[in-house]
Amino acid sequence: MICLPLAGAGASPAPTMLSDRLKVVTEQGEVLVDIAAPPGMHWCIEWNHSVKKFAVLDCYQNVAGVMQLERSHQPDFAAGLGHTVGRGEQVSDGEGGYWINAIDEPVPNNRYVLRVGAEAVNHRVVWLEDDHRREISLSARASGQRVTIQLIESAPPS
Repeated sequence: MICLPLAGAGASPAPTMLSDRLKVVTEQGEVLVDIAAPPGMHWCIEWNHSVKKFAVLDCYQNVAGVMQLERSHQPDFAAGLGHTVGRGEQVSDGEGGYWINAIDEPVPNNRYVLRVGAEAVNHRVVWLEDDHRREISLSARASGQRVTIQLIESAPPS
C-alpha cells in the first residue's frame, strides 16, 4: 500500500491509496514478483533467445488498468521472431536489430501464462524504478514451470 500525504497546512492524514500490482505467480501459488504498477508504468519480459543467445524483449504498459503489449525488441530475424504486417511498426534499433513499436494490444483478462525457460534462457521481469533498472529472474526460481503474469487493478475507493 502507498500512503500519500495531503498538501497544505493542518491537513488531516491522507487516506490509504491502493496501487495496481504486477504479479507473477506459479501454479502452486508462490509469488515470484509483486510490484506496484501504477497507470503509465512500463515493464518488459526479457529473455535470451534459445538458439542465438541474444536478449529479446516484450514490453508492456499499464494503460488505465489494462495490461497492453506495447512493443517488442528483436536483435535479429532468428527462428520464431519477426514482424507481422499490420501489427505495429517495425523500425531499426540502429544496431542491426529492430523494434516493433505501436503494437498496443490489450492482454486478455490482464494476464497470460508463460512456461519459464531454463537459466540459460533467463526469463526475467525488468522495469525502471527511481531511474535504475530493476530485474527479477523468473528462471532462477521457476525454471520449467508455468507462471501467470498478471496486472491486478486496485479496487476503486468506496
